[in-house]
Amino acid sequence: MFLKQKPFVVNKGGRRVNILVAYKKNFEGVHDEGLMSLKAILQRLASPTHHVDYKPREHVRRADFIARDLVIVFGGDGTLTSLSHNIDAATPVMGVNSHPRSEDPEGSYGFYMDSSMATFEEDFQSVVAGKAIVNEVPRLQAIIDTTSGNRFTTDPAMNDLLIANTHQYAPSKYHLRRGAQQTHQQSSGLLFSTWYGQGAWLRNAMSDEEFEQIKTKASVKRGPHHYFVYARDLSPEQRTNGWAWMDWTDEETTITSDMHRGYVVPDGWDEVHFNRGATITVNAEAPTLTLLTFRTTIEAKLMAAFD
Repeated sequence: MFLKQKPFVVNKGGRRVNILVAYKKNFEGVHDEGLMSLKAILQRLASPTHHVDYKPREHVRRADFIARDLVIVFGGDGTLTSLSHNIDAATPVMGVNSHPRSEDPEGSYGFYMDSSMATFEEDFQSVVAGKAIVNEVPRLQAIIDTTSGNRFTTDPAMNDLLIANTHQYAPSKYHLRRGAQQTHQQSSGLLFSTWYGQGAWLRNAMSDEEFEQIKTKASVKRGPHHYFVYARDLSPEQRTNGWAWMDWTDEETTITSDMHRGYVVPDGWDEVHFNRGATITVNAEAPTLTLLTFRTTIEAKLMAAFD
């Protein structure tokens, strides 16, 4: 469990406090009504030193997150994960579920969204009072070294990261290396997952037996830089290398592409393309995300989800 020991406090010596509310906009009544209620609560509770900006997810830019004391994300997990790519480790994030499944079977589960309109007023007051639970959520990153000598790093991923052929009907071919182990592999792509992202794509990509096997390995040792890796649709012959098929590790994974064109996709969002010969190194050493919760830690919520 990764928790900060010092409480987060919004009120900082009476200086101006910058808050950004980034929200999902899909023209559904439940979201619009909730957003109106959220604005009314903030107008009533915010002190004169609080400055609040409102931006729909589609119009928000990386610069909008600079020098914010608090980011409130109004929507579901997809809204938060897509916006999180722009948020650094120093900026606390509060997730507010705009359409909870507990109130409507068609709503959002909201694993990362510990607040809702039913609790938002109380939760915001907890933030102001420094009583929110501060969770440090680990994130994945991929460092791409191109054949032309350029190097760049993808946005950090909260849940998962895919490396695959851009043509999903074509095999993903690459040389795979982790520590002293190496192999050549052909699959439908490598799926990497954080500890907290395991209930998203990874759980659905694996069989029950595979998932229990890898969770057993994770229960033996777990550090802040551990992550899951799973080679999708691997042939039975290639599964003899257990470390290359599915693993729980804190070592970097490096692949050298043997694909005409491949991509890295953090959290199912932006695609970062590369060509044959490029080297991609994946680890869980990206800046963490500072996520605020109120009734329980994100760790306890994950454990309850798999009970």
